[in-house]
Amino acid sequence: MRNLKKFTALALTAAFVLSLTACGSNEAVSGTSGGSSQDAAAVSASSSEEGITSIEDLADLRIGVQTGTTGDLQATEVVNEDSQMNRFNTGADAVQALKNGKVDCVVIDSLPAEKFVELNDDLTIVDGIFDTEEYAISLKKGNTELRDAINGALNELKEDGTIDSIMSNYIGDEIGQHPYESPADVDRSKGTLTMATNAEFEPWEYREGNAIVGIDVDIAQAICDKLGYELAIEDMAFDTILVAVSSGKADFGIAGMTVTPEREESVEFTDTYADASQVVIVKK
Repeated sequence: MRNLKKFTALALTAAFVLSLTACGSNEAVSGTSGGSSQDAAAVSASSSEEGITSIEDLADLRIGVQTGTTGDLQATEVVNEDSQMNRFNTGADAVQALKNGKVDCVVIDSLPAEKFVELNDDLTIVDGIFDTEEYAISLKKGNTELRDAINGALNELKEDGTIDSIMSNYIGDEIGQHPYESPADVDRSKGTLTMATNAEFEPWEYREGNAIVGIDVDIAQAICDKLGYELAIEDMAFDTILVAVSSGKADFGIAGMTVTPEREESVEFTDTYADASQVVIVKK
């Protein structure tokens, strides 16, 4: 991610460890894997020994992704056959499939990828082969009033350094040193805004005990503080967030979501608040 420092090698939260441990079964949640075990071993050995240096190197590999994510969209454009795509409910499931030899690599956002690799010393990251993306908040199509209000709040939070402070609390050399706290005198008389997210994407949003925390959660809270709303959070599958927003079940969606032309057809997007990129996780 542009303008963001590398993660320091810190231990993951217990919630994240538990979420990955829970995926320890040899059965993938979804997706298909073709070919014999010998074929799979040959492909994995080839990808490990020769290395992945470009998007074209992914064309014949079995790729694991979280359903509906940008990694899913971009990897689907690369492979020769859709049967090579193995889609899972969470990134943790995709990574477990990689460790079990069911896929040859995982395509996922760079920051969650670093968290997975910190926890698994048999994995490594290949970066620099996908273009930079932009994250933004999604809203119901035509809800320009709320979009403009959120854009105004985002602009203020960028200018006063709040966004940078929130980011630095989760990444870089000052992790945990800048927790966001709502001002004591916040007026919440406007009611409640419901945020749709997928709490499987550390450090953007993840579970810490019973709480959902992360960069996006803090940004959403800061926006609600600026606008005078209470914040409610609905955790759901990533590929249902846009449906929840479009149907009015949620007021906005924020979940490390990349702005794409396809998504812009169904929802409004605010101004962007962060840059990101997809990377590839492979076995060492």
